[in-house]
Amino acid sequence: MIKLLANDGIDPVGKQLLEEAGFVVDTNFIPQDELPEKLQNYDAITVRSATKVRKALIDACPNLKLIGRGGVGVDNIDVEYAREKGVAVHNTPAASSASVAELVFAHLFTGARFLQDANRKMPVEGASKFNDLKKAYAKGIELRGKTIGILGFGRIGRETAKIAYGLGMEVLAFDLYPSVTELELVLGGGITVKVPVKYADKDEVIAQSDFISLHVPFSEEPVIGAREFAMMKKGAGLVNCSRGGTVDEDALIAALASGQLAFAGLDVFDNEPTPRADLLTHPKISLTPHIGASTNEAQERIGVELATLIIDHFKSLA
Repeated sequence: MIKLLANDGIDPVGKQLLEEAGFVVDTNFIPQDELPEKLQNYDAITVRSATKVRKALIDACPNLKLIGRGGVGVDNIDVEYAREKGVAVHNTPAASSASVAELVFAHLFTGARFLQDANRKMPVEGASKFNDLKKAYAKGIELRGKTIGILGFGRIGRETAKIAYGLGMEVLAFDLYPSVTELELVLGGGITVKVPVKYADKDEVIAQSDFISLHVPFSEEPVIGAREFAMMKKGAGLVNCSRGGTVDEDALIAALASGQLAFAGLDVFDNEPTPRADLLTHPKISLTPHIGASTNEAQERIGVELATLIIDHFKSLA
């Protein structure tokens, strides 16, 4: 009987699929420092972004046969080392793409219409300074007709582009290894249309876009720093729903202070789970606590896909 630790949780549908296939599934969270000892009792572990499966943990648990990541990135897993040790690693790159892309536009709409600040001030000043607030937030902009630059054109970047096209936006894409020349949009009534993708180099995307959305893997150095902010159109907007560390947070604060950047939307931060206070209280930043993939629909898709991958893997070993 195969025992699996879903240390960061798993959707009930995925858990049910695993149990019906004969797996024992434990969803009780084990703190990181206790995993080297307690993971000895399991054949497999699934994680999201909180739990890390590094070389030391893999070495400490020779019983481990599989690591599953519920989501896209595997930055928290030493993937190559695990595979060298004969441990399978699986993730679910497609399941959460639509949810992350929708959050990008939640941040874009919020920043374009000052909602992050209005939602703070209306409860406090709405009854006494209604007209002042009305005037303060009267210079919002529409997204339609504007250009969104998408840095990283993988699954999530492409889903973001689809929403942008549906809103009547122009899309400029940058990817180190561009592989898609057109996107298929599914419209209401079952209508589908194909739209060609326009690529440009990174600097062109940054310089020509009204809004920039990041969808890049983890990088040791920021993808957007002081140099890139200086290249942007004055009054541009930036959304980061990819990885903490991809935006230089000091340079971000400076760009907002100078007016070079009109607003930012952040779902990820350098110092998670304790982001810096000047970001959390900034009136020009729309904030969410790393919830890009956290919708009911995405979590069910992730759970089902991950469960299927795990079941198929162990079947292949039987």
